Amino acid sequence: MIPTFIRAYPAGAAVAGYRIVMFSDAASSNTITQADSNTASSLGVSDAMGSELDGMCDVHRDGLVHVELGGTVAAGDPLTSDGEGKAIAAIAATATTIRIVGFADEPGVTGDVIDAFLSPALLHEA
Repeated sequence: MIPTFIRAYPAGAAVAGYRIVMFSDAASSNTITQADSNTASSLGVSDAMGSELDGMCDVHRDGLVHVELGGTVAAGDPLTSDGEGKAIAAIAATATTIRIVGFADEPGVTGDVIDAFLSPALLHEA
């Protein structure tokens, strides 16, 4: 077992397992929901169980974790969120900033659950 930092957060909506999550209203609470874009303030990945609306969701904030893919990735690709909190390869366009949650530790295609190393960062293209 590879240890990770896990914290429970209240879920403001149903959260599926192995999804990238974000704060739903960072100015007012620490409630989370699935990330909805590559610019969302992603903070980690939900555990296998996810959560129901108003439940508590365990979120991996650091370490090697499982994440569900929403597209094809290669090992080492930086990962960001699609519109459903699934991980996709982060590719910055000119004059954009993308939030990444970490890096793929293995290749995969849509629907696969792969290992990813969590390392939140920004990807900027001038």
